[in-house]
Amino acid sequence: MIRKERLANGLTLLTESMPHVRSVAIGVWLRRGSRDEPARLNGISHFIEHLLFKGTETRSAKAIALAMDSIGGQIDAFTSKEYTCFYAKVLDTHVTDAVELLADIVQRPAFDPTELERERQVILEEIRMVEDSPDELVYDLLTDQFYPNQPLGRPIQGTARTVGAMGRGQLRRYFREAYRPGEILIAAAGKLTHARMARLVRRTFGSLEPGPRRSAAGRAPRSRAVIVTRRKRELEQLHLLLGLRAFPEGDPGRYALYVLNTILGGTMSSRLFQTIREERGLAYSVYSGLNTFLDAGLLTIYAATSPGAAGDVVRLAADELRSLRDAGPRPEEVGMAKEHLKGSLMLALESTSSRMSQLARQQIYFGRQTTCTETLDRVSRVTASQVQAVARRLFRGQRIALAAVGRVDRLRVDRAALAL
Repeated sequence: MIRKERLANGLTLLTESMPHVRSVAIGVWLRRGSRDEPARLNGISHFIEHLLFKGTETRSAKAIALAMDSIGGQIDAFTSKEYTCFYAKVLDTHVTDAVELLADIVQRPAFDPTELERERQVILEEIRMVEDSPDELVYDLLTDQFYPNQPLGRPIQGTARTVGAMGRGQLRRYFREAYRPGEILIAAAGKLTHARMARLVRRTFGSLEPGPRRSAAGRAPRSRAVIVTRRKRELEQLHLLLGLRAFPEGDPGRYALYVLNTILGGTMSSRLFQTIREERGLAYSVYSGLNTFLDAGLLTIYAATSPGAAGDVVRLAADELRSLRDAGPRPEEVGMAKEHLKGSLMLALESTSSRMSQLARQQIYFGRQTTCTETLDRVSRVTASQVQAVARRLFRGQRIALAAVGRVDRLRVDRAALAL
């Protein structure tokens, strides 16, 4: 049910038919994100994402909103480290309207000077909001030092200095250079036929002029493990984030890593949750997560705790890493984690939006589609010994990076605990 087609101008179309539903999710994906920006233009991809909703050559910002509201659909966008996406979800009877609106937004933005300045202030407020959101701030703080002076470590939204300095000419030039058909793929999933979607996309996007594709070679970032803090005396809790190098998105060990992460801190029955919250009562929120990129990966452990308990939280988290490395997981842990992953995957893929995102991400990272059956099979075949092998690969000879936000003057951490 998955079809792929490449237009004459280089744009890629991916579709998946889901005849049992009534909705269609359509995404226009650009293979560029914040890590593709030069330092002086940090945040420009996110700025452009905002501006594309602020009017086109034929529609005002209000007209864009009315066009989608009038058909009962949803439209939005987001920028990540490695891609940007504009997406809509509508009933199958309104697919033409949705594609035409997305085509207008991503091909003919007005970059109106008044709207530009207004949206600049909105983004500056968004940047300030991160300063008031310690769970977000601690992540930016960690990645900035984990990938020092490199695009992957810079904040997606940019900084007040870079966003404040961007001119209309810079924004328009970057848009023209980035939004070329060779860098764009369109993914659609739901009640559709590939033939109809292909005709519609050729009509609305076929006139985009082709341009050269970028080379992504030589982008692998350097990482370092440091301790970095930000003092915020008004906070009652200390927000901690531990970080370690992990695998890139395409690494063969990624399925065992997914299972390891689930065992470590991915569920309420995970080791971190049970040890730190349930048994010791040291944190309300504690979990682990994975951030995987084309050529790098980051495993994180987050906890919000009292300043006096932070040292114990860090020590206990590091102990769980060593336990997975030295003793390995228990068979029942592996079985639970695999069933949790498979269930989460299947539940997510009942959504047309999730199916659409899956199509695009598979193409971006692998250049092909991995079927649901193949993914489930790969997860099912993960063994306890494979999980331990991943833990040995990652948790030996590596130091843990640590970021903390809050009353950091009371933070006491045994640096020996951060050495694996």
